[in-house]
Amino acid sequence: MPRADATTGAVVLFEGASDRLAFEAVARRRDVELGALLLEDLNGITNLRRRLTELRAAAVPPRVLGLYDTAEGRYVAQVLIDVGMLTGSLAAPSDVGFFGCERDLEDEVIAAAGPDLVVETIAARGELTRFRVFQAQPAQRAWTIHAQLHRFAGTTAGRKARFAADVIDALPVERMPRPLMALLDAALSRV
Repeated sequence: MPRADATTGAVVLFEGASDRLAFEAVARRRDVELGALLLEDLNGITNLRRRLTELRAAAVPPRVLGLYDTAEGRYVAQVLIDVGMLTGSLAAPSDVGFFGCERDLEDEVIAAAGPDLVVETIAARGELTRFRVFQAQPAQRAWTIHAQLHRFAGTTAGRKARFAADVIDALPVERMPRPLMALLDAALSRV
């Protein structure tokens, strides 16, 4: 695959560090340089309105894109309308470069990879024993392995930040999560 450069000068907003790291992993796997993009963690989706207002107030507002959880879709759409980025009753956040993850990014990554690859990734990080102990806990036994993996991703400080990116590093390119691929493609476009 030829090397591509993100020379659009856009700002890409992420709810948190784990989403940004996953986006960087997808770009790395697709051999895309992100140098011209400003990647920003919002430290929570509730900071979207403030940050978009600041960016839109610039003398030359940059193109802004983002990633969010679909549970926050109504909030994101309303903020995009309020700041003047989204208009029309049928418009969707994806129309202006904001892409939603079903449930959340970790769920998208687990679905794309499948449980076996995620467990292999956990093993490669040296956490397989911890995961097996976690699975054996009475509260976890009734859950599907997908649900167990999702919960395990957030059980220890720092694990969630690397979880999705680690799985993406092991994931075949053709199975990358749809919202991350859509965001990267939108960031690379010049429109």
